[in-house]
Amino acid sequence: MSQTLAQRRAADALRNVEELKYRGDYGNYKSYVKALPANILMSGLGQAIATVRSRDRKGYPQLYKHLEGWLCGPDEDAPYRNYTPGLLKAIVAHDQDHYIRAQAEAMAYLEWLRKFADAFLEGGEERE
Repeated sequence: MSQTLAQRRAADALRNVEELKYRGDYGNYKSYVKALPANILMSGLGQAIATVRSRDRKGYPQLYKHLEGWLCGPDEDAPYRNYTPGLLKAIVAHDQDHYIRAQAEAMAYLEWLRKFADAFLEGGEERE
């Protein structure tokens, strides 16, 4: 039996958060994943993702990698499916329809990342 998009999204988010917990090098990932949806709504997906990509504090590179892996990954519903140059390049290379889909998908994926980060990661509540 095949899984729904929501199930695949949740499974990917869970795998990523469990990997962070196992490695223990997630810094303030938890607070970053909570803040990013508001940043996307205020600034748009492209600008918010560019900001995440530009930061080098623990937590940001992992968050970028997780979003890139989902939005540009092999899933049949990924907005930038199998786009290997990367998420930022995908955002600027594709049309507005892809952008809108990617923004909606990023918001849905971030909801799962936030839930699993709350459930499995300790600390990381620092605000910027």
